[in-house]
Amino acid sequence: MLTLSETSVVSWIQQHFPGGEALTDDCGSIPVPIAGETLLVTTDLMESGRHFNLEWRSPGMLGHKLLAVNLSDLDSSGARPLGFTLTLAIGQDIDPAILEQILEGLAEAANYYSIPITGGDTVGRERGLGLGITAFGAATRRLHRNGVSDGDNIYVDNMPGASHRGLLKLLSGKRLDTVSPDADIMAHLAPRPDIGLGVRLAEIPQVHACIDLSDGLSKDLRALAGASGVSIVVEPGLSDDSLYGGEDYSRCFASTLTPETLRELTDREFFLVARAIPKTNAPLLMYSGCALLPVEDRSFEHFLNTDQ
Repeated sequence: MLTLSETSVVSWIQQHFPGGEALTDDCGSIPVPIAGETLLVTTDLMESGRHFNLEWRSPGMLGHKLLAVNLSDLDSSGARPLGFTLTLAIGQDIDPAILEQILEGLAEAANYYSIPITGGDTVGRERGLGLGITAFGAATRRLHRNGVSDGDNIYVDNMPGASHRGLLKLLSGKRLDTVSPDADIMAHLAPRPDIGLGVRLAEIPQVHACIDLSDGLSKDLRALAGASGVSIVVEPGLSDDSLYGGEDYSRCFASTLTPETLRELTDREFFLVARAIPKTNAPLLMYSGCALLPVEDRSFEHFLNTDQ
């Protein structure tokens, strides 16, 4: 049984995680890409009370989400996952059984995505729980944010907004029904990004840029526009949930290809959400009648907002 001690936690990880048996030294080995690939790295931190509420979900769901959302960043860059490190900051108030369930969900995700753990750290603190992942990947053709060109269409593989609707339902008092789960709540609590799709998109020369949708479509479209030196016009009819919500973990990418051609190449459906135009005085615009107006910036701000 897991106890709140470094020895117990490390031993549990060694026994249950893919690659855990190799965690015998202070330092782990950085995964090595094959010739012609670029090594990529991404890091994410989730804090109890700010990024998650354990009263809303099973601890195992949180563990799975922790790894999945990090791999979504790698995948959106066109990288296949190679390995990850885990950092745990464990408060004295944390129930060891809850921590074990979180680790079980994380180990399940590591096995599901076939990615080994390569190292990490465990520390104690007074209260709460901090969960950190650093994930490594390798890309033959890396997809950047700065490749959008005038005339590109901007697509997503899942229409954003469900996670935000789920968050609003949870904040209003609704809870997850495990027998008949609400799709919006599941989208927020247990996202399942299409890991592997980004690698396939990177193989298509007419896909010019890609970003993981995590902070909301409006913010991530601004990031694409700013990095690429263009302006982006959102498609008419997008709801506020789709435009301003967050934590969707879709691939948002730019391409000259039609949805039909992309479907033929990937066997996936895609949704057109915006188009790139020459740079104007605003990075993101939308139509109001016949006029193009700047889109209000209501983006998620990590230092102000709470997302659970």
